[in-house]
Amino acid sequence: MRALLSLLLLLCPTVFAADLTLELPSGKRVLSSAQLLVNPQAKSIEIKDDVSYHRTMRYRAVPVAALLEGVDAQAHIQAVALDGFVAELPAAPLLQIEGSRAWLAIEDSTKPWPPLAEGKPSAGPFYLVWTNPKASGIAPEQWPFQVSTLRALTSVADRFPALVPAKDATADVQAGFALYQKHCMACHRLNGAGDAQFGPDLNQPFSPTEYFAKDYLRTYIRDPQSLRKWPQAKMPGFSEETLNEGELDQLIEYFKHMAALRQAMMP
Repeated sequence: MRALLSLLLLLCPTVFAADLTLELPSGKRVLSSAQLLVNPQAKSIEIKDDVSYHRTMRYRAVPVAALLEGVDAQAHIQAVALDGFVAELPAAPLLQIEGSRAWLAIEDSTKPWPPLAEGKPSAGPFYLVWTNPKASGIAPEQWPFQVSTLRALTSVADRFPALVPAKDATADVQAGFALYQKHCMACHRLNGAGDAQFGPDLNQPFSPTEYFAKDYLRTYIRDPQSLRKWPQAKMPGFSEETLNEGELDQLIEYFKHMAALRQAMMP
């Protein structure tokens, strides 16, 4: 399905590149590309080392904070792509106006962006990009492209209790839960919980901590194709800049903890 949509977007980019839907506490709004391009807060920005294009890019963009008026910093934002890919984003960084700052880049149909790769569409019609991303440790998963909807929701813990560690979980496990939300939820479910549709469940029927021997799980997270290589592989590797060794330890501790909870509930 994703490949078919990508082909349609490549052949007919303007068919899908019309509107951005905002589903916020204040209500639902639909804004067109044309409206956003002339938004009073729209400006031209330069993004160095763009995550998707891997080079410096220039965009016409609106601060995401300007689109999320009335959203509480404790809320959670879903950025839904045209093909159903869902990026899970805490609202607080998106609302910042200093340090790392989120922008919604808007593709002008008269000046389309380049394709992401040969045979692929562009990152448009809307692409969430960041200036000064290192200031807040913004990860590649927090740069969703081909965005169609921004949706304000309650926290992940409120919506998906099956993802929540036990109350007596260690600080490392709790930190791992936060890292799971940041790096994994866009593609994976766990215990059947989440909105992702692309990757396998990470605790049902088994956790990767149960079927990866020795340190192979660490190797897999760092460079998936070093262990499982096939042309259609989608999972990116996580460099130490994106996920340092201490954070990787915490993420694995979360997976181990959730596996132990599942085992304890088995008859």
